Parts: sequence; C-alpha cells; structure tokens
Amino acid sequence: MVDRVETLIVLGAGGDLTSRLLLPGLASFLASDEAQSVMLIGVDRQEMDDAAWEKRVAASFASQESSASRKVVDGARYLKADVTDAAQLLNVLAQASGRIALYFALPPAITQQVCSALVSEKLPEGIVFALEKPFGSDEASAKSLNRMLEKVLPEEQIFRVDHFLGKSTVLNLLGLRFANRVFEPLMAAPNVAKVELIFDEPLALEGRAGYYDHAGAVVDMIQSHLLLVLALTAMEPPASVSSEDLRGAMAQVLRATRVTTVNGACARRARYTAGTIGDRELPSYVDEDGVNPELGTETLAEVTCEIDNWRWAGVPFILRSGKAMGEARQDIVITFAPVPHLPRGLTGVTDPAQLTISIKPATLELDLIVNGEGDPFSLDRTKLKTTMGDAAMSAYGEVIASLIDGDPVLSVRGDVAEQCWRIVAPVLEAFRENQIPLEEYPAGSEGPTGWRAS
Repeated sequence: MVDRVETLIVLGAGGDLTSRLLLPGLASFLASDEAQSVMLIGVDRQEMDDAAWEKRVAASFASQESSASRKVVDGARYLKADVTDAAQLLNVLAQASGRIALYFALPPAITQQVCSALVSEKLPEGIVFALEKPFGSDEASAKSLNRMLEKVLPEEQIFRVDHFLGKSTVLNLLGLRFANRVFEPLMAAPNVAKVELIFDEPLALEGRAGYYDHAGAVVDMIQSHLLLVLALTAMEPPASVSSEDLRGAMAQVLRATRVTTVNGACARRARYTAGTIGDRELPSYVDEDGVNPELGTETLAEVTCEIDNWRWAGVPFILRSGKAMGEARQDIVITFAPVPHLPRGLTGVTDPAQLTISIKPATLELDLIVNGEGDPFSLDRTKLKTTMGDAAMSAYGEVIASLIDGDPVLSVRGDVAEQCWRIVAPVLEAFRENQIPLEEYPAGSEGPTGWRAS
C-alpha cells in the first residue's frame, strides 16, 4: 500500500469546478468513515488571501460539516501563481508537506501546458496528478498527451478522473454480474437482443456554453462516461478488483468495440428547442447565452456499437445521452432475446423480459413474463425490484478518497482514453461533414418523433 496523501493542491482554486464539485466532494470524504485530514492549498492567478480562501472552503463544506472538515478549513492556504510557469509551480509544491496530490481543476489546454512545463523538472517523490476530462480532443491528441505524461510520472501516479464511475457504481455492476449464476451465463449472445445505456438529464446548458458548445453530447458523455459503463457491463470477469486487473479487462473489451451503421448512418443527433421542464421555461439551445448556432452542436445523441468478440458478437449496444429531457435517467437496459418457442395456446404479452440497472438511484429491476390473473393461458408482465448499495460519499468524494489512498482503480488508464476516442471518431467525422441530419426536440420531451428508448 502506498503512503496516503497529506497535501491536496488544487490548481484553478477560483474556478466553478472547484467550488461546485471538488470542495463539496472533499467535504463528503471528510464526513465519511474513511476521513483523513489533509492540508489544502488553493492556487490560482487571482488575488486572494488565506482568510478569503478559508471562507470559500467553509462555504462549500457547510452542508457536510465535520470535525475533520473544520480542521481542513482552519489549515487551508492560498497561493497566487501562474501554474504554467514551472518555477512558480515548483515553489507551490515546496509549500506542501508529505505526499502530494495535485488536482488540475483547469481547462484541458491549460492542463497540457502545466504538464509540458514539468517534463524536465524533478517532482516530489510519490506525487500524484488528478486530471479532469476530456483527455485530449481526439485519438491523436490523447496519444500525444499520454506520451508527454509518461515523461512526467509513472502511469500509476496519474489519475484521469471520471466521477461518473464512483466506487459504488463499479462494485454494484461487478457484484451483479460476477456473483450471480442467474445473470452471468445469460449476459452474452444469443441470450441478449440488445443493451441500451441511457443518460438523459433535465438540465439544459446551465451557463456552460464555453465548453459544451464545442463538445456536444458525444464528446461530453458518450466518448467518456457511457463507453466506460459499456466496458464494465460487457467485460470478461477480471481476476480481481485491483486497478490493473479491472482496468485491463475494460481496455480489452473497448479494443473490440466499434461503431456500427444503422439505416445508413453511424449515429443520430438532435438539439433542443424551447420548452418547459417542471416550472422552468427554457429557450431554444441556439438562443442560449454563448451559443454559436453555426457550430451545429448536438444536445442529444445516440450511437450504436458492436463488440467483436465471442461473448457479444452481433449484439447492438445503444448509447444515448441528452440534455433538457423530460425525465432523468441513468440506466443500463438489457433486453433479453425472445424465447425460441412459445407453446400454442398461450396468449398476451410476448415482448421479451428486460433487466434494468439504474445507476442513480441505485436500483435493479427485472421484469418477467408470467401467467396472468384470472386466465392462466394469458401471459402478463410482473417486475422484481430491489435497491443496491448506496454510496457512502458523493461521486467526487469517492474520487478524492481514491486519490488520497493512492488507489487508481477509479482512474481512466491512458490506453482506455485512447480507445474511447478511437471508437467515436467516425461519429464525430460524420457530424463535422454534416452527413447526419440535426433533428430537433422540444425541451422537456422524450426526444424527436421516432426516437425511442426502452
């Protein structure tokens, strides 16, 4: 076991990511049974003294205050620095004690500049880097970034953060698949007709045009989060849940994954128009502040993949993500193949059964075809439902815990990031060349007419 981190340094301490996600995540960790006090140093270009930084940290900790969090607030420090300047950054590192975690709460381009500045520098022993997605902008840039990072630190000291894959999510999927004989033998062709991975959210742009309008649904969600969930859903049983075994199994299945063409197209895309979600009136995406309509950015995308291996050959994996949708969904829906023969005389429901794994909230729902009430020859559908283990911490809390423990099991390995970009490359090219029509859907709806999720 590596030594635990004693100092957490946040680059980009004055930004939205830090106050909205990272600091509340740290508070969640500090309020848990795994809590360990750390020295917190915030770094940014703007002027701020220690007292102002402590006040900002305390405000982010307010809803999850604990004795450990109060200790962190009392010892928090702030340093002004240009983090792309190696000398200034080394001075920041010199202010830390013990093993250091350096969290890059920065835009990807700035993160790359910082890493480039450190290539020739001697860094403190055991330091770990935490990098936020996206990891590059395509396969070539991801490879270039990984080759540069190799010159800075060993792979096991680089944490590519994907908060969507919290430890509870990973363990729930592994437990369901590999600890149940009733499911694992069925999780393969020809027993499975299709697998759908759906992330629909009622949130719209929410002031993120600067990033999202140049990314879109494929880059923001499918290229990263949903392909990683696909890997956990479809991978072969790993020997253990160690970082190398687990991430190796994920890499193996992603290497076999490719985008398929459905009805002459490799994907579908759309963007929202004006509509209502709850009590909110939303404008059309093109009328949101900061949006350039000519970019043709999609807010809903659906990509179909196949996995070229023995287990999954011929089974479509449909990955869908959308903003400003009428219903929030984070589901894995496994539709089983129809039975090969239904005895004559049985009527009623004949659609095949489905297994729905909801990531948030963590639930499991299996529907079965059974004899209906009254007429035993008429089939009906019933549902078995249970809840799975809830996370003790928030998603970012689990990220912080793994970072401080030095356990990269929740980190995206470099080759996995490259494979994710390779897989979506045909889709992004088709979008750039306008080979796929950009459909529309009212905010608050289920999507364009004719689109249907299970």
